[in-house]
Amino acid sequence: MIQSRAQVTVRYAETDMMGIVYHANYLPWFEVARTQLLREQGFPYRQLEAEGYRIPVLEVAAKFVRPALYDDLLTIVATIKEKPLLRIRVEYEVRRGEELLATGSSAHAFCDLTGRPTRPPPAFVAHMNQAFA
Repeated sequence: MIQSRAQVTVRYAETDMMGIVYHANYLPWFEVARTQLLREQGFPYRQLEAEGYRIPVLEVAAKFVRPALYDDLLTIVATIKEKPLLRIRVEYEVRRGEELLATGSSAHAFCDLTGRPTRPPPAFVAHMNQAFA
C-alpha cells in the first residue's frame, strides 16, 4: 500500500448558497492528492507526459458523509492498496481533522499520446513491484 496526504482550504467559490462545498469540487481535490502521491513516488505527471504517457480517468465515484464548509482546512488522503498492473485504482478520504467527510475512488490506465492503451513505463513497473513486494 502506498499513501499520500494533501491539504486544501475550501475557497468561497467552491461553495453553494448554503456555504456547503458543491459536490463537483471534490474531484479536483482527488486529483491534487493523486498527483501528489505519484510525485512522492518519483513519477510526476509532467515527467510521465514528457515521456509520452497519459493517465486518463476511466471511472470515478464519490460518497458524501458530512458537508465541507467554506474555509475548512481539509486533508485528502490518496491510497493505492493494490499493485497497479495496467490500471491504477486510487481510493480517497476527505477529512476535516479526524472527521470523515467523503470517500471516493478513481481508476486510470496508461495511454500513449494518441490515446491508445499502453503498458506503464518500465521504471514505474519496477517501482511498484518494489513498493508492493
